Amino acid sequence: MDINQLVRKNVQKLTPYQSARRIGGNGDVWLNANEYPVAPQFELTEQTLNRYPEPQPEQVINSYAHYVGVKPEQLIVSRGADEAIELLMRAFCEPQQDSILYCPPTYGMYQVSAETLGIDIKTVPTKSNWQLDLTAIDQHLDNVKLIYVCSPNNPTGNLINPNDIKTLLDIAKNRALVVIDEAYIEFSPESSVVSWLASYPHLVILRTLSKAFALAGLRCGFTIANKPVIDALQKVIAPYPLATPVADIATQALSKTGIEKMQQQVQQLNRQKERFASDLSALPIVEKVYPSSSNYLCVKFQAGKDVFKTLWNKGIILRDQSKSIGQDSIIRISVGTAAECDAVILALKAII
Repeated sequence: MDINQLVRKNVQKLTPYQSARRIGGNGDVWLNANEYPVAPQFELTEQTLNRYPEPQPEQVINSYAHYVGVKPEQLIVSRGADEAIELLMRAFCEPQQDSILYCPPTYGMYQVSAETLGIDIKTVPTKSNWQLDLTAIDQHLDNVKLIYVCSPNNPTGNLINPNDIKTLLDIAKNRALVVIDEAYIEFSPESSVVSWLASYPHLVILRTLSKAFALAGLRCGFTIANKPVIDALQKVIAPYPLATPVADIATQALSKTGIEKMQQQVQQLNRQKERFASDLSALPIVEKVYPSSSNYLCVKFQAGKDVFKTLWNKGIILRDQSKSIGQDSIIRISVGTAAECDAVILALKAII
């Protein structure tokens, strides 16, 4: 029996999202997944593993609502923000009828989730400065139900102009939801749009504990929106999205002490990022280090220098973004520990 004959046609053609772990590599310096470089320490306090967890753990919801300044009814927690990306499509898009829109270069899961569900895709590339092309977006909104915007953007690291986001919200009014992916917002907290929810009923914000909270292995993300959006998502989310140990650790991370620790980590990493950017910029092999409001740097190297492969072979695993950005020799480098960043600089000097 040929099982492939039973697979949905759109899935037969699908290329899975090329996550850092899927791409692989073999080394000791891992700077390809935008993870916080040091593991936090937690102890499990909940032992009721014989029982199903709460569908939406009250302590997690209340703690995160307090942290971001919204009502608990404006939140839903999921298995990372990746699940939330798909939940929105499942709740708001009819397959083969509705579309999503996103603006590359940006996070690849918007495309993969839509392709998996058989939802049409419209892309409007950003302008040369990686800001939104609002005129082009306005011209491509027919049948669009969801507009995904990542800010700070992955992989470029830049914030999207807040006035442009407001204009986009005005353009999309009564037409589509505008989904602002704030996975990296803790590194530029003053740029969050959460406070805009009261003014824009069609605004949705995605958040995660994977980055600044250093809990990528936990898989815990949040959707922040007005109650009608959350009510729709509650209808399509799995019955028990958060395992009991996940909710336990998330609650600890969102305590007053946990948030203070996260903020200290952000300050340390931002200082390390400034130093790393300066060291990279001083190398003749580096053409440009782009400004970053996240926990990674987008770096353009001299053409003809196979920096990615050379460092890969030395056990320094980075993320080649040449294809996604459309320019040769562009690499995204997560900001690691001082020792890891120094190892990158030393390896690059060896190429020179």
